[in-house]
Amino acid sequence: MRANYPKGGPQNMSNMMKQVQKMQEDMAALQEELESKEYEVSAGGGMVTVKINGKREVLAIDIKPEIVDPDDIETLSDVITAAVNEAIKKVDSTSETEMAKITGGINMPGMF
Repeated sequence: MRANYPKGGPQNMSNMMKQVQKMQEDMAALQEELESKEYEVSAGGGMVTVKINGKREVLAIDIKPEIVDPDDIETLSDVITAAVNEAIKKVDSTSETEMAKITGGINMPGMF
């Protein structure tokens, strides 16, 4: 039985496998780098600032005293929620953009 190799024969297949392996190594290194990054996002006109890392772990939340109103906890809650969600979006967006540079925009489920 004869194997069906892509155009160029076994040598081309070997080169393709090396390229795939290199891409996987590059992606793993980039993922590690992205997870170690820290991002800072503000909401509510700068009243709430969230610091988050690339693993989507909240590192700190800074709340300006002016936004704290015991009679309006709902607004404070909304601003904190908005800041955390925006920080997560920033991490995701940065990860997608950086990974696309390696993969050439090919969607690779489960890789990031």
